[in-house]
Amino acid sequence: MKIGLQIPSFTWPGGSPELGARLAEIARTADDAGFASLWVMDHFFQIPPVGPAELDMLEGYATLGFLAGVTRRVRLGTLVTGATYRHPGLLVKTATTLDVVSGGRAYLGIGAAWFEREHAGLGVPFPPLSERFERLEETLRIAHQMWSGGRGPFEGRHFRLAETLCVPPPVSQPRPPILIGGLGERKTLRLVARYADACNFFDMIGLDALRHKLDVLRRHCDDAGRPLDEIERTTLGSVRFGPGGRSPSDVVRHCRALAELGVQHAIFNTPAVHELRPLEILAKEVIPEVEGF
Repeated sequence: MKIGLQIPSFTWPGGSPELGARLAEIARTADDAGFASLWVMDHFFQIPPVGPAELDMLEGYATLGFLAGVTRRVRLGTLVTGATYRHPGLLVKTATTLDVVSGGRAYLGIGAAWFEREHAGLGVPFPPLSERFERLEETLRIAHQMWSGGRGPFEGRHFRLAETLCVPPPVSQPRPPILIGGLGERKTLRLVARYADACNFFDMIGLDALRHKLDVLRRHCDDAGRPLDEIERTTLGSVRFGPGGRSPSDVVRHCRALAELGVQHAIFNTPAVHELRPLEILAKEVIPEVEGF
């Protein structure tokens, strides 16, 4: 099993003047410590329940570009980009650029989007849920077309591209992994089976619910004619060490239970990540123990 780190909050001592240096220190520590991946949310306002909208939130892809420059090996992605935020052609070009400048370390994390306040606040259209899923599927089709080397047009209901040129091409082969986040059984998991290389579930839903979601995904994969093993199964959870929190052995036991369900990549966020101590604990007492799961 692999362990990843998500950074969902940037409200740290020192504020904006020190934020870049602290973020670089966190990223280098995670990179050196053996974390497999490093993720940021793709939101423009802070989200509930992490905190009020007025707390610090960095734009996702500018942040990932910065992280690419201060790390060497860790993979980079958003958990996850809303399909409404950027025109699909520009999103794929942006993700391609991240993959190229990082030496092939990018994920394209994507979902249907949900946080209406940030859309309204910054003037981004927020269509009904059914249309957001239509736009998500067209975005996935455009990503496949642009990363296949094809330069022809794309004609969809919502998006029309005259020329899907993508030069330079990504370093990752056959493409940067596409990760779809979400729990929906009829739409989201069907899209995972048809288009994605990875999926992400919240592990807070519990082991029984995760088992059920993976069973649903397996059925969608059967319908799509794909083996489930072609899709990397990831989870997102939180861990806090110390009084009232979990011990490293608790986290190891939890990872073992996830692995027994078929999860291959457990991603965690942790309070006070800027203090680095939680990363050191995960690096010394969790990552070596779960590598064999």
